Amino acid sequence: MNLSLNDRIIRVLSGLVMVIVEYASNLDWDFILLVLGLWGILTSAFGFCPFYKLIGHTTCPI
Repeated sequence: MNLSLNDRIIRVLSGLVMVIVEYASNLDWDFILLVLGLWGILTSAFGFCPFYKLIGHTTCPI
């Protein structure tokens, strides 16, 4: 785990907003919103971000 609770909450909420906007809108780039939204939801669910791991960053206090 490399995500703190606050980081996970922000990611899941922003991910849900992106997925809802993607579903409700008729934008040309809505697929990008879906991918980013699902990325936020999945990283929040697992508590792990591969990009944080890649750069050696963590927000988890443990």
